[in-house]
Amino acid sequence: MKAWQIASLGKPWDELNIVDVPSPDPDPGMVTIRVEATDLNFADILQSEGKYQIKHEPPFTPGMNTTGVVIKAGADQPFAEGDRLVGPTIAPYGGYAEEAVLLAERSHGVPDALSAIDAMGVHVTYGTTWFAYHHRGNLKPGETVLVLAAAGGVGSAAVKMARAHGCWVAAAAGGEKKTAVCRDLGADLVIDYNADDLYERVMDATDKRGVDVVYDPVGGKYFDVARRLLAFEGRLLVVGFASGDIPSAPANHALVKNYSIVGVHMGSYREKDPALVQRCYEDLHAALVDKRIEPFVSEVIGFEELKSGLLKLFNRETVGRVVFDPTR
Repeated sequence: MKAWQIASLGKPWDELNIVDVPSPDPDPGMVTIRVEATDLNFADILQSEGKYQIKHEPPFTPGMNTTGVVIKAGADQPFAEGDRLVGPTIAPYGGYAEEAVLLAERSHGVPDALSAIDAMGVHVTYGTTWFAYHHRGNLKPGETVLVLAAAGGVGSAAVKMARAHGCWVAAAAGGEKKTAVCRDLGADLVIDYNADDLYERVMDATDKRGVDVVYDPVGGKYFDVARRLLAFEGRLLVVGFASGDIPSAPANHALVKNYSIVGVHMGSYREKDPALVQRCYEDLHAALVDKRIEPFVSEVIGFEELKSGLLKLFNRETVGRVVFDPTR
């Protein structure tokens, strides 16, 4: 089968090569799938560089999560050939290939009515946001939400899911292209980091009250602004640190305003509460089939476009979700 493979750790657009490798035979507890779609994640870039918390020795194929059809079923697991699955891959057989190996116990069935692109488009971003809003953040209809980096993968999911939940949403992003995306996503208020004062725009729009929930996948300098924008008993959802800077907050400010700083690391639940992860994806897949939500997939790229797609992701030139389809 054909696969992209990292021979030496480094920037994937420099170190990835297309190779022919044997079709993988799954060990017990695993399945081999014919890949239909794999999302592009910043974590795949870090892993290719050897900078991610889970490290692999080269050679390996990146692509942490993928979806497709089971073509070989290992022992001691519940799936059979022909089943449609989405889930995490097992090194060295990642998702940027024609075939990949999935860990069965952390994979989820995909309804026949759901396309592979849509299943992949929600897998990480909407899954993370489901945990942020509905498990950790206790989001209620009618509340006010500020989403940072709102044109990106998790940000766009956060805007759409908050709107679907009946919330008022302020979306912040940088530049005219990305703010236009936020308007298309249905945000009630759109703020351009590059031209607007984030604090003033949100406070003016909320009559100086601030917002009930901040969804922050950015960290860095925006974290300080975000915590000051929280209303009394607000929740600041810490989803990630796309800026590269890990911030801190003065405890006395949280005390005086009675707000909560809430960590959201969805991956932890795969080990600590797998039944909750299963419920998350059952809810999301049902909502997709019923058209209550839809993923924002901005681009589907083919085999030859993978390196340039990862470089665009690294340079923050993408919006929404970019998905790899090996058949293109």
